[in-house]
Amino acid sequence: MDNEIRERLQRTRRVTTPWSDDGTRGISGSHLDALLERWANGYDWAVHERRISEFPWETVQAADGTDLRVIHQRSADPGAPVVVLLHGWPDSVLRFERVLPLLADLHVVVPALPGFPFAAPLTAPGMSVHRIAAIVADALDELGYSRYTVSGGDVGGTVAELLAAEHPDRVAALHLTNIAPQRALTADPAELAPDAAAYLRRTTQWFRTEGGYIAEQSTRPNTLAVALGDSPAGLAAWIIEKLESWSDESAFTADELLTWVTAYWVTGTIGTSFTTYVEPATLPDRIDTPTVLSVFPRDIKPEPRSYAEAFLNVCDYVEHRAGGHFAAWEQPEPYADDVHRAVGLGG
Repeated sequence: MDNEIRERLQRTRRVTTPWSDDGTRGISGSHLDALLERWANGYDWAVHERRISEFPWETVQAADGTDLRVIHQRSADPGAPVVVLLHGWPDSVLRFERVLPLLADLHVVVPALPGFPFAAPLTAPGMSVHRIAAIVADALDELGYSRYTVSGGDVGGTVAELLAAEHPDRVAALHLTNIAPQRALTADPAELAPDAAAYLRRTTQWFRTEGGYIAEQSTRPNTLAVALGDSPAGLAAWIIEKLESWSDESAFTADELLTWVTAYWVTGTIGTSFTTYVEPATLPDRIDTPTVLSVFPRDIKPEPRSYAEAFLNVCDYVEHRAGGHFAAWEQPEPYADDVHRAVGLGG
């Protein structure tokens, strides 16, 4: 790691609050201090950078001229099914690092979503989930794939739903770990099953108590981007709090947390990763693509089947015993099993 970031970390101005050791108020001061010490003294980004660079990267151009960088892992079988893996925020293609070896029987495409780490630089506004879906569809066409299963969660799950809605002839099946959160903003509780309506009420409460980051990222991205893009300590606090609180205990080692944060720092993408929060999204009332919904207990808002069925053609609803928001990383074997389950639905 270059000297510039080490010097910044060593000059970090420690900030305390009356709640510095209260983990319910965000990352604790002592925990952050330990991580920053490791980041400045002992963590070796070069080791992880080399590993990431060895993924089978390709760059494909969409019809609008946007370059899309993808990990393209080909199966030894030319006729193998195709799976597209779509990450979310605050992560990157690294979400799928552990699941890739378990999908060797498939052709796998993992786009670095525009605006996120490892993607081509993003300089203009307008990178909505709708535009990302169109870019991914174009890239898959350029790669020669006309039919595929799409798997994802968080932002990637919303992109997956839009891909299925806008290209039903191409998307054979969906595998999701959550349904698009935007649906909760427009759903009518009176039209839902009782447990689905109860879930909607819980989701409303979640947005009130946990959704402050969404409000800031969607309304004041410029202000927040300066604070996080200029301070490695601030960036680490913002991202690591989410990585840890949204996942099972011990899902990440200290170095794994730092690698996911460093990916944002070295690529300078924290500000551009807010684009899908800023740009509006409209989802169809229903998507009929055969869907596998994987529910992990430590995810932030796991949906009951009845709620998902109001919007999706849920053919398989799989409840897991462990795992959270970053399920492909936390529980790669169950995740891979569910991907194969979805591939089977697509025929």
